[in-house]
This record gives sequence, structure tokens and C-alpha cells, in this order.
Amino acid sequence: MRLRDRTLYALLYGISLLPLGFLYLVSDLLSFIVFYFIGYRKKIVLSNLEIAFSKKTKEERNQIAKQFYKNFTDTLVESIKLISADEKFIKRMFVGNVDGLNALAEKGKNIQIHAMHNFNWEIVNLGVSRLLKKPFLGVYQPIANTFFENIFTGIRSRYGTRLIPANDFKNNFIKYDNEQYLIALVADQNPGNPAKAWWLNFFGKPAPFVMGPEKAARERNTTVVFANFFKLKRGLYSFETELITEDLSLLPEGELTKRYLKYIEARINERPDNYLWSHRRWKHQYKEAYADSCLEKLNLP
Repeated sequence: MRLRDRTLYALLYGISLLPLGFLYLVSDLLSFIVFYFIGYRKKIVLSNLEIAFSKKTKEERNQIAKQFYKNFTDTLVESIKLISADEKFIKRMFVGNVDGLNALAEKGKNIQIHAMHNFNWEIVNLGVSRLLKKPFLGVYQPIANTFFENIFTGIRSRYGTRLIPANDFKNNFIKYDNEQYLIALVADQNPGNPAKAWWLNFFGKPAPFVMGPEKAARERNTTVVFANFFKLKRGLYSFETELITEDLSLLPEGELTKRYLKYIEARINERPDNYLWSHRRWKHQYKEAYADSCLEKLNLP
């Protein structure tokens, strides 16, 4: 490790030793600065909220945005805290129940978990992985900066999560293909190629959804579970799952993706500020060339 990296790591480690209550005060200050002065992706956040919650007033959407940024900066300081956090800390931060997943795994089949971009995914990964009885695979987007990639790889794999980079999934997954596993996918990713995606109305506006999760589940005949995680209060996260099917062949093609969309819409409506609004969910515009991949009649302008 280079001197600069060692120095930065020592600084982050020192910050991680500070009390969580103090770090939340820092988070409050950061969220205020980010919302009112820096405006990190603020136009994208407010635009997304206007699409998803067009019936809410501008002030109501602003309140959701403010709380979103608090959750965002809370996730930042909590993630730094994880650098030095012990197992007792994780136990205090996570109250999710994975008994249902363990029971399904005992039946001998592989399980594919469709999650979504919620807060705080770092804590939930650790909370879930330390309680599962079978190998837990996590598909993730690598961080371009090598220093931070190494830090978060270490954090995420602390309790045995086997990380698979999304940008080279096939080559990295093949070594697990012949053993039983539970694999978690953040299935609301924007597809790299909108022409090779399922098109659906997401909060009433056409959006593409990746085909990979459903196709992989069909090819490997996996049990499919939807997962939601959320903040119960500051410093405490919950995790819940819903079994969708143990035999995907019983559902027509595209049905799983349609059910997933309805699931995430419902979860977002329950806790609007818990979703990662800073990513561009409606980045791609629908074209007639995509007509064959529409799973429903789209609400076109």
C-alpha cells in the first residue's frame, strides 16, 4: 500500500473509532450542505421524485428529498464506522430475520434474491451474511478507485459474502455454479443496452428493466425471493423477504419481472426516502424498436 493510501486509511480508521452519535451529527451537517449548497445530483433526485410522486406537492417532494439526503449521508458515516466495527456493533444495527431463507436453503435448491437500491445495503449485507447457513453470493458494482474498492471489498466479505463483480459476472460466477448457494442481485439496475431489456411502466412512465435476473433464475431453476430492507430508526435496519416461487417454469416469461416491479413500487411508496433516487431510473427513452420487449402497454406521451 502506498504511503498516501496508508495515510488515508489511518485517517478513515481513526474516524471510524468515533462514537456513532457524533458521526450522526456530522451526517446532519453533511446532508444540509449537500442539499442546500453542493446539490449532489439534486436535479436528478427532484426529477425522479416528480415522476414517481406527481400527485404530491412540490413541498412534499422536497421533504422526501431532504430525508433522502439524510439517509444518504447516514449511510456514508455508517459505512466508515464499519471499518473498525465489531460483530456486537452489527448485531445492534440489524434486526432482520433470515430464518425463511435458511429454511428454503435446507430444501437443497439454490436461491436467487432480488433486492433493490435501499439504505443501508452495507449493514444489511453483513447482518444477513453472518446468519446464513449456506454460501452467500453478492453481485456488486466495483468501485473505480482501487483504494476504496479494497476497503469495501474487505468490509463486504467480512462474514463470508462471496463478491461477484457485475461487469464480469459470467467468468466469476462459474466457480460457484456446481454448489448450492444464495445469490443476491440488485435487480433494479439500469440496463446497459435498453434494446435488450424488458420495458414496463415504472410509476406510470416507461422504463427498462434488466432481463438477466429472470433469465438466470429460469436457466438454473432457482427459488426466487424478493427482499426489502429499510431503516426502522437511526442506527437500526430491518430486512424482510417474500417467497415468489420455487418453480419459475410455472410462470410465463416476463411475469417475474412484472411482479418485481410491482413489489418495488409498493416498497417505495411505503418509505419514499429509503430509495436511492440519485441514480437515473428513467435514463433511457423508449423507441419503437423496443416494441418486442414490452411486457405491457406503455404510457407513451
